[in-house]
Amino acid sequence: MTTLTLGAGCFWCLDAVYQRTRGVTSVISGYTGGEVDHPTYEQVCSGTTGHAEALQVTFDESVVPADVILGLFFTGHDPTSLNRQGNDVGTQYRSSMFYRDEDERAYFQQALDQVQAQLDRPVVTTLESLGAFWEAEPVHQDFYTQHPYNGYCHFIIEPKLAAARRHFHEWVG
Repeated sequence: MTTLTLGAGCFWCLDAVYQRTRGVTSVISGYTGGEVDHPTYEQVCSGTTGHAEALQVTFDESVVPADVILGLFFTGHDPTSLNRQGNDVGTQYRSSMFYRDEDERAYFQQALDQVQAQLDRPVVTTLESLGAFWEAEPVHQDFYTQHPYNGYCHFIIEPKLAAARRHFHEWVG
């Protein structure tokens, strides 16, 4: 099993995508990249903790390649938008990849370089060393499944989920 830690704005969006991706065995919404131990959602939303909303996605590479997991990451948000995804604004919504070691950092850098080659605007996704990862409150885990009639789910998540299914139909159900 492989685990990647990725931040793409609000964690609810990518959580919904990865929960429906063949070969993914675990998706945990949480916070990382900041200075506050055991932060709450409210603290992270204030923008004062330094943390990003992020996901730890664990998957079986014999079923779904890591390149697909990263492809879904880049499809699920705008990596050229600095500290903002849609109406969510602040460093807590930064596009970010948190690496465990130098090999993972190099892999992430290669992926960023490939994405940059396809885009006209600069990619602003940060590469950050993974420190402590703090699991988000239960309400934030698998939010889309738990709250399918929520307006955010309908207007923000569903179009991203549709795009993931369109581009990665072999893996996303």
